[in-house]
Amino acid sequence: MAGTIIDYVREYGQVPFSEKGVNDVDSLVLSQFAYLKFDGMVPELFDNKPSVTLQDIFEHEDYENLYADVRYEKENRALFEAMRESVRFGDMKVNCYINIIEQEWETQFSAITCILGDGTLYIVYRGTDESIIGWKEDFNMAFLSPIPGQAYSVKYLNIVTGFLKKDFFVGGHSKGGNLAIYAAMNCNKKVQKRIIKVYSMDGPGFRPESLKKGEFEAIAERTVKILPHSSLVGMIFEQNMDYLVVDSKGFGLAQHDPYTWLTQGGSFKYIEDITQYRKFMDQTMNEFILGLEKEELHTFVDTMYQIISASQADNLIDFVADWKKSVGGIIEAMREVTPQTRDMMKRFAKELFQLMGQRMKEEIKLLGKNNREGE
Repeated sequence: MAGTIIDYVREYGQVPFSEKGVNDVDSLVLSQFAYLKFDGMVPELFDNKPSVTLQDIFEHEDYENLYADVRYEKENRALFEAMRESVRFGDMKVNCYINIIEQEWETQFSAITCILGDGTLYIVYRGTDESIIGWKEDFNMAFLSPIPGQAYSVKYLNIVTGFLKKDFFVGGHSKGGNLAIYAAMNCNKKVQKRIIKVYSMDGPGFRPESLKKGEFEAIAERTVKILPHSSLVGMIFEQNMDYLVVDSKGFGLAQHDPYTWLTQGGSFKYIEDITQYRKFMDQTMNEFILGLEKEELHTFVDTMYQIISASQADNLIDFVADWKKSVGGIIEAMREVTPQTRDMMKRFAKELFQLMGQRMKEEIKLLGKNNREGE
């Protein structure tokens, strides 16, 4: 019977890493683990303090702050407790925590280093958290390379692997997966040679010029990208990178949530490919974005950020929770958008729908051709 990553830890948690090494599901477990709020509980990057165990975190006076993200409080608590009580993760140690939110530089960056029970090193980058600045940084990838978080990811990888000399895994979910690949492409050559695998769990891709600047070919065979079957985030700027597709109990965008990904028999429940409709929509959106000038994209993203920020909410949880206040702020902000910007937004929408219509005709034509050839 299929289950979630929580079920996986509960069912297979008695198997130590020394007996069965890191697999794809473990990578998602650790990627979700990285979303927890370790501030004050785990030594920071330059603290030069001993690593702490999950039990140490559990006994810390600020333990409840670990679940500050109320969206997944119940699931995160269940995952942490299952990990702490398991043989597989129970003796894991963590260190070198970093959590940066810079409003001025539109940056949200966080990472943590995990030392598994058999000594295996796994460096994990946090994906987009609930902060609005984190959401803005994700969209900045459309026109800015590198974004500050990507630059931080390279520095973090070089620094940590300078402290810890072993070979290592590196990964993350959502933006964390993008950071993992970016850091692996651009880190010091000696560090790059020590990478065992790079995991991107539904992480967005890169603009073509970013892949050319980095050295993706040097890590391509060690890179594992995994998507849910209706992926949106993971297909952003997807440049024909090989990927695996996992079944999900979620619907649409909800499949980005790691807790919807299905496991079975100690592995993911894999399926053949993402849905044809989702692939069509993703390819259309990527073609549209890459066809715009960077200045136009910059204006579009800044306008959307201006509108959402007008709600005066600091994070997306408050933005959604106090929707009446949010809507009022948004309406007011839209009045302040210049006529030129409004015209540009309308043009964007018109061009996108025209492109969708054109691609739809091509898809229907191709489908008809394939049906005739199959007769």
